[in-house]
Amino acid sequence: MVVRMGILQKQKNITIEEFHNYWVEKHGPIASQIPRLRKYHQNHVISSEQLGIDYTRGSQAVDGFSQLWFDNLDSMKHSFNSDITKMLSKDEEQFIGNMQLIIVEQNVVIPVSNDESLLKRMSLLKRRPDVDIEVFKREWAEVHAELLKAMPNVKGYTQNLVIDRKIHRTPAAYEDVPIDGIVELWFEDTNSLKAAFASEAGKKAMEHAKTFIEEITTFIVDTHEIV
Repeated sequence: MVVRMGILQKQKNITIEEFHNYWVEKHGPIASQIPRLRKYHQNHVISSEQLGIDYTRGSQAVDGFSQLWFDNLDSMKHSFNSDITKMLSKDEEQFIGNMQLIIVEQNVVIPVSNDESLLKRMSLLKRRPDVDIEVFKREWAEVHAELLKAMPNVKGYTQNLVIDRKIHRTPAAYEDVPIDGIVELWFEDTNSLKAAFASEAGKKAMEHAKTFIEEITTFIVDTHEIV
C-alpha cells in the first residue's frame, strides 16, 4: 500500500475546536467518497510539547495529520483525477490555512493493536545536511528501528519515509517541505512514554538519532478512523 499524508494548519480565523469539528463532521464524509480509498485516518494534534526527548525541534506548527491509504501509486493518482478532487479542494478552503502533502512508504516495525486508549505521538524528522537520503533511509530502517524495538513500553511503531511532496497539490522542492520522515509511536500513557526514552535503550536510540537526524518535532494526536 501507499499512503498520502497531509500536514495541516487551520485557518487563522477559526478556533482549534472549530477546525477539528469541521474536519470530522463536514470534510470527513466528503473525503470518505474518494474512489479506491482503503483507509482514512485523521490525527488531531492535542499537544505540541516535546515529550520524552531533549532534541532540536523544528518551527513548524501543525494542527492535524491526515492519512489516506491506497493499493498503489497508480490507484492513488486515478483517485485524485476524479470529480471528488474539486469537491475536496473547495471544502478545504473552508477550514485549512496551509496544507503540505507528502507521499510515504510505510514500514510497520511494531504493529499496533486497535486499542483506542493508547497514546499516539507523531514526529516530523529532518535529516542532517551532511546525510543523504539513502544513508538516512538505511540508518532509520535498518539500525534505528532495532534500537526502538528494544525500548520498553512501546506498543506500536511505524516509519513513514517521504518519497514525494507537494503544497496544496502543487509539486514542491525539498527546501519547501524539508521533511524526510514521519514517526508514529504508541504508548499506554504519558508516563510510559517518558519512561521509555529515559531508559538505557531509549538513551541509546537517541544517541544514534544524532548521527543522522537534525530535527525531531513531536506532537501528541487524537486519531479518528473515518474509513
